[in-house]
Amino acid sequence: MATVPDQPARPAPPHDRSRGRDLTKGPILRTLLFFSAPTLASNILQSLNGSVNAVWVGRLLGPSALAATANANVVMFLVFAAVFGFGMAATVKVGQAFGAGNVDAARRTFGTAVGFCIGLSALVAGAGWVFAPHLLHAMSTPGEVFDLALAYLRVIFIAMPASMLTVMIGMGLRGAGDAQTSLRFMIVSVLLDVALNPLFIAGIGPFPRMGIAGSALASAIASYLSMAGLLVYVYARNLPLRLRGAEVSYLIPARSELRYIFTKGLPMGAQMLIISMAGIIMVGLANRQGATASAAYGASLQVWSYLQMPAMAISAALSAMAAQAIGARLPERLGRITRAGLILNLSITGLMTVLLLLFDRPVLQLFLGPQSPAVDLARHIQFLASWSFVLFGITIVLFGTMRAGGVVLAPLVVLAIALYPVRLGFYALLFPRIGADALWLSFPVGSVAAVTLATFAYSRKGWREKALAVSLVPREAALAPATAA
Repeated sequence: MATVPDQPARPAPPHDRSRGRDLTKGPILRTLLFFSAPTLASNILQSLNGSVNAVWVGRLLGPSALAATANANVVMFLVFAAVFGFGMAATVKVGQAFGAGNVDAARRTFGTAVGFCIGLSALVAGAGWVFAPHLLHAMSTPGEVFDLALAYLRVIFIAMPASMLTVMIGMGLRGAGDAQTSLRFMIVSVLLDVALNPLFIAGIGPFPRMGIAGSALASAIASYLSMAGLLVYVYARNLPLRLRGAEVSYLIPARSELRYIFTKGLPMGAQMLIISMAGIIMVGLANRQGATASAAYGASLQVWSYLQMPAMAISAALSAMAAQAIGARLPERLGRITRAGLILNLSITGLMTVLLLLFDRPVLQLFLGPQSPAVDLARHIQFLASWSFVLFGITIVLFGTMRAGGVVLAPLVVLAIALYPVRLGFYALLFPRIGADALWLSFPVGSVAAVTLATFAYSRKGWREKALAVSLVPREAALAPATAA
């Protein structure tokens, strides 16, 4: 009997918002550019929010309070690394389901992810409040900032459920092709946070004077109001992942869905932890070079955080697009999506790097001051290491496509090798000969190793075949009508 070739499900009518956005149609480069732009804007807003709040705390409460927030933020990053991994796994599976036209499967995955996130965030918030002193002791938080850090950290843990849930919902919506909604409510959260910080810190007008705890409370209020607004918007606009009626039971995590989110999410979260730990080691090595080197490296990190943002945003958007292509059984589209991501990364990150190197002095003086002796050293660091973030972007883009196919262990291994034995090994071998330059040059050396290994892993055909074989829902389910709105 002749077989009929499988065909992707027909796209939903453009006015039916409950069916999500089809990322498998249209010009790839243009779609990726406009789809990644909201994520990039969200990343920039988050960084600016942290910078502005740091200014409020530093100006109103002094350097000890600022150091306290830095200690607390290390803990927050570790928690959100895990949430990122689980959320990214949900993004991929939701994207595959939408690509296959199976909205109900996407809602099942999303429900499990959100239900799991609610339980995890409640557990983390409670445990964090109780064990916050132990965490700060484990981090060797200086005694003069310990009480301030404790007050800040405990209130931040109260905000944790809202922050984690907002991130999870936003990443799920991205899998459904919607990157705009989370940006809208990120803007709301940032504006509220920046406006409320000085009011609660200094007790302006009717607001109580709460010091550093007021900064954390402002963040908590902004997080909960933004989360509430996001939920209202999702239902009011009938966005694709809203759960109604019997679908609310999807919030009870299903074993099969939870298994996927765990097995794929933990390695993705571990990638963030590996990067974070490597960063902490590099800060320690820079501190050994003296106060001037420490300040110069700190300013460089501020600049580099912005250089990394385009690649991270492109990679996240690319994962959703590639996941939908896999779900729609369009394997030939994966290579084109990856090429578009590489073009965008080379264009945007490359341009930013060139501009930085051309105007590095005024940029670095923003952080160090015009008279600082660290400015010249920071410029030297920039010229040796900044270009490596173009290579970093290539690596992250390749990982984005592989992640959409469920490949999570290879990127973890690549990062572990590049950031530890290669980067640190280069530093250890060359430091006796060339001094501190071995530290700055270890960045491009590690990046070359990472992009080489990532290219080799990406070029292997096995992961594509496996993704198309096991990641797709059956054709009959893919063509079935979605659950009624």
